[in-house]
Amino acid sequence: MEKWTQEQYATRLQEMKQEAHDKMWLYIEVNAKEFMNECEPGAKNLATCCKAMLDAMLEGDGFIVEPKIRTKVAGTLTVRYYVDNLHPGRRKYADVMKEQQQ
Repeated sequence: MEKWTQEQYATRLQEMKQEAHDKMWLYIEVNAKEFMNECEPGAKNLATCCKAMLDAMLEGDGFIVEPKIRTKVAGTLTVRYYVDNLHPGRRKYADVMKEQQQ
């Protein structure tokens, strides 16, 4: 069986955000290990899953569990995505963090 790509994970995350938004939820919390098992049961594809999750973080989103390792690739990775504002103009979390470090 072919492993999911980062794009597939990103697409599924976006669908989950949209579903939650349509239900008028404020946020969703996604755990890497659970998300990976939901998308592709039994697969060992954690790095791809985590990268997609981290890339999907926008300004205002945050970590519930932030792995101590630099790459943040861990089954414990848990992110809170705010879904009340799905405007495509929202800045990426990584860009906001870079600015704050300068």
